[in-house]
Amino acid sequence: MTSRYWVVSLPVKESSSTLWNRLQEQISKHSFDTPVYRFNIPNLRVGTLDSLLALGDDLLKSNSFVEGVSQKIRRQIEELERISGVESNALTVDGVPVDSYLTRFVWDEAKYPTMSPLKEVVENIQSQVAKIEDDLKVRVAEYNNVRGQLNAINRKQSGSLAVRDLSSLVKPEDIVASEHLETLLAVVPKYSQKDWLACYETLTDFVVPRSSKKLFEDNEYALYTVTLFTRVADNFRTNAREKGFQVRDFEHSVEAQETRKQELEKLVQDQESLRSSLLQWCYTSYGEVFSSWMHFCAVRIFAESIMRYGLPPAFLACVLSPAVKSEKKVRSILERLCDSTNSLYWKSEEDAGAGGAMAGLAGDSETHPYVSFTINLA
Repeated sequence: MTSRYWVVSLPVKESSSTLWNRLQEQISKHSFDTPVYRFNIPNLRVGTLDSLLALGDDLLKSNSFVEGVSQKIRRQIEELERISGVESNALTVDGVPVDSYLTRFVWDEAKYPTMSPLKEVVENIQSQVAKIEDDLKVRVAEYNNVRGQLNAINRKQSGSLAVRDLSSLVKPEDIVASEHLETLLAVVPKYSQKDWLACYETLTDFVVPRSSKKLFEDNEYALYTVTLFTRVADNFRTNAREKGFQVRDFEHSVEAQETRKQELEKLVQDQESLRSSLLQWCYTSYGEVFSSWMHFCAVRIFAESIMRYGLPPAFLACVLSPAVKSEKKVRSILERLCDSTNSLYWKSEEDAGAGGAMAGLAGDSETHPYVSFTINLA
């Protein structure tokens, strides 16, 4: 799919059909590999010059906002597809691929009545896209919250012995619990195990001799048990810490383990459910935002053309997708078809250097004797 398109308008001197035929002929003759399409814009309500000028101040900012939301949703789709391991689906607007929607654009009169003032149309587009963006933030936050909880659990289960959950490593028979005795779990640095075995019996009084047993070892630490009298447990913890050994708090409970297991399973199910629903929502919402963006582009090309060529509206809007190597050639064709004397606010690039050129109503960086801006779909 082509990802980069030019939306341009050329001033019409005779008729739109004549200019369209000339454009097709020139493209076919000099840049045959460049697709060109009519960009059909209805007769929108022009209003006053002042209203157009006021609208022009906001067009670039509005375009950046709408385009930014579409890209945000697109990136979210790509991330969810990657995490889910599903094959990337072609993005669509009501089942129509987005590139086809652009190149065969039809104004939605029911959604955006052409008799509405342009400012009202733009505000309507912004409002709808802003609502979708707010909804996206809420849905992503809900998904990320569950995902974060799962990641925290996974870190506890896969981290070092100093932080990980020990319940899966300790069996009931490893623990001695009676009225006077208890078993502590000590995390010993891997290269200090000899020191531990040599001194744990003397860290405090009333330690059961030869009671320490290694349960597990990772890349950094080893997990040992030690059995002692309950009344000296706090003193043992303090002395062990001074020696560089960490005594972990641990209470073996079958009920607690089962509860944690059920919570984990529910979180996994919630994550999958939220991921699936978020992905489907993104597919649908991307189509809605993309449609709004294309309607905004239609308003923009209309408004800029009025400001560039004057009233009554007499211009040909089209969409082109030239290869990089053909761009200069296509620009040259467009300039030859454009009667720059008809561009009321056009000045030469030398004048533009002095700040005099009007390079598009919305401050577009592309300076040509015709209205032009670029749409990037990727």
